[in-house]
Amino acid sequence: MRITGYRMLTTVHEWGRPVGDANGVFEDGRIPVPLVLVDTDEGVTGVGLGSHEGLATVFPAIEGEDPRATTALYDRMLRHVFKAGHAGAVFGTIGALDTALWDIKAQLAGQPLWRLLGGLDRAVPAYASGLDIALSHEQLASAYRTYAERGLRVAKLKGGLDVDEDRARLQLVRDVLAEVLPGSRPGLMLDANEAWAPKQAVRYVARLEQSLDLIWVEEPVRRWDADGMVAVGRGVRASVAGGENLTGLEQFRPLLAARALDVVQTAAGWGVTHFLRVAALAHAHDLPVSPIGTTPIGLLHAATAVPNHMVSELQDLAPPVGLALDLDVEDGRFVLGDAPGLGVTVDEAAISAVEVRDDAPLRAGPHIRPDRAGRRLDSEPPQ
Repeated sequence: MRITGYRMLTTVHEWGRPVGDANGVFEDGRIPVPLVLVDTDEGVTGVGLGSHEGLATVFPAIEGEDPRATTALYDRMLRHVFKAGHAGAVFGTIGALDTALWDIKAQLAGQPLWRLLGGLDRAVPAYASGLDIALSHEQLASAYRTYAERGLRVAKLKGGLDVDEDRARLQLVRDVLAEVLPGSRPGLMLDANEAWAPKQAVRYVARLEQSLDLIWVEEPVRRWDADGMVAVGRGVRASVAGGENLTGLEQFRPLLAARALDVVQTAAGWGVTHFLRVAALAHAHDLPVSPIGTTPIGLLHAATAVPNHMVSELQDLAPPVGLALDLDVEDGRFVLGDAPGLGVTVDEAAISAVEVRDDAPLRAGPHIRPDRAGRRLDSEPPQ
């Protein structure tokens, strides 16, 4: 079997409401989702969700090769673009291709990927994460009520701009979860998306902790700031989580060596092999790992096979347009199916009918860091 080519598709995730974080908001809730389809000479196609950046440059590293050599081909892709491939969008392209190769490998074995990787239990613990900073209190309650009706007892809210508003929102979600799931003990996390300086983070979270018990605070300072993460961890009760925007083990090593993270995260777009390696590195430091991202199906399969998986992020309950997933959400867990491979079905006709405005994500949104991030006074009004 040989890899013969690739196809690029872009669909959208339609949230039906504004989504975003402390850095900005996509007002229309329509988020472009790039896909890569990898074709073989035996008619088996693999699906990867991730970047298209530099795809024509990366693909020759695997063209004509046997797709079952997943680990070797992953390293070959990194070598092929070693001056740019360990960071940013190009790393995401490698992750998308890598996920597609794992999909092919499991399809050829006639097994779901979770089984091929050695998973025993198809159920993966989940927490709710609504990218919800722009929601009114009424909208927030409605959104997390829907999550709770699927059995999710733990919620992560976006915040970091107004401590009093964050306290009110966290308490509201806690009460909604408790109402829908009587007898449960709702868990809460707060994601600041790198909005603070270390001392700001300590003051902010300490004020929240006067009345709330947080499981973790996520990305309180810049993603690479090991000393800052350590300072936050020492100054608050909550665990410190981070890593979703780190690429390559070399970016994780200084943080783990400094004991800067209590929960190690990695994003769906960086691929299956990257997740497996990060999980092994975290396990060597006795730390749990937690996947991040919309439709993180490749990492859900991989999560079943690592000993230190903690919980995975569930964002929207509906997949992007034109994608069908062989999984359910029951009793607060992702439940993976038995379809060979990832269990992703792509409706190319439906995707081709989707209108994707290439300029839409460039003008505003959570991908643009605000000018005063990390320098806002506590007395300043929210942005």
